[in-house]
Amino acid sequence: MLITELKSKDEILSVAVGKTAVISCEGCSELRFPVIEVAEISKDLLENGAALFAINTEYICNPDHLRLQLQKHADLVKIADTILVFSCGVGVQTVAEMFPNKKVFAACDTYPLPGHQGLSPPEYGCDQCGECHLNDTGGICPITSCSKSLVNGQCGGSKDGKCEVNRDMDCGWARIYRRLETQERLEALSHPVTIRNFNA
Repeated sequence: MLITELKSKDEILSVAVGKTAVISCEGCSELRFPVIEVAEISKDLLENGAALFAINTEYICNPDHLRLQLQKHADLVKIADTILVFSCGVGVQTVAEMFPNKKVFAACDTYPLPGHQGLSPPEYGCDQCGECHLNDTGGICPITSCSKSLVNGQCGGSKDGKCEVNRDMDCGWARIYRRLETQERLEALSHPVTIRNFNA
């Protein structure tokens, strides 16, 4: 089980720039999700012209299901600059993988609770650390995509884009760099890393 908590409204609005698509996940049945707050923010974004469209669906961590849900908005997705995702970290990473050339931003942080996790594809991990780094790393989690869970950049052991711990694994930070370079967002790597609040 897990808790999905909204980031601050100021932070959410700061990333909803340009032509924005809004995707929110109703979440697994075991998930605590801020349904009313998400609906209010989505409505505000639509009414203010900041959002092209907003959809609310289940299990955006399932790419096939999400593609079906987005079919009727395909033309708007093509012209969107930004995709704002209200979900746990797995959903955000799924959307980022589907749209590698678009800026995908997390509008929520994820906190763990004991119990069954629900449906999560094994290729995406969310450590439920409560302070999501996905907005600064192109939608690729540095904690779960790096064998050492480094949040401040690549270690010295990576070679040819491969992890020194597991040579069959791509270096998470090499992937992050390539994604941000494609999106012309390398300046995101200059943001200072904040110390995680372990009391949250």
